[in-house]
Amino acid sequence: MPGIFPVIGGTEAEALAKYEELQRLIHPDIPRRFLAQLFQRPELLDHPIDEPLPDWLEVDGRASRPALLLDLARREKLTVRELHLRVAGARGHRTIHGTPEQIADELEAWFDGHAADGFNIMPPHLPDGLTDFVDQVLPELRRRGRFRHEYEGVTLRENLGLPFPVHPAGRAALAAAE
Repeated sequence: MPGIFPVIGGTEAEALAKYEELQRLIHPDIPRRFLAQLFQRPELLDHPIDEPLPDWLEVDGRASRPALLLDLARREKLTVRELHLRVAGARGHRTIHGTPEQIADELEAWFDGHAADGFNIMPPHLPDGLTDFVDQVLPELRRRGRFRHEYEGVTLRENLGLPFPVHPAGRAALAAAE
């Protein structure tokens, strides 16, 4: 299930301003540390932040997120700083900034295009970022018939439509009764 990093504003410009302010709050040492850890290459700690990733950098084929980010950095010729700013808050998940309606549009497009059947909401800050999503985006999704108003069951198991497991002692009693 994909994660989304929603930055919500009353207007598109307000949302973009919030996003840019969050980007400005990132300490300049963080990008190198993040990438050194991500790629498991401590020598990246000394790499200039405003240069592209070094040509010698490779990733193990089993590491999908580092491979995706390395491909992105090389394809778009991003510097270490630029790459980090792309993934800083959302850790590589989809960043969406806009009005509640624009964010709902984006989620609908992913859902209708079968790119996702649900989303992990990764608010940019707590608790207000989550409150903004719940109070502004969810009502829009409900208005469009895209999110339930209530849950039918009492437990997560019931809401997922999973059968209630029979206790081992209960299985033995059922087997004895047959």
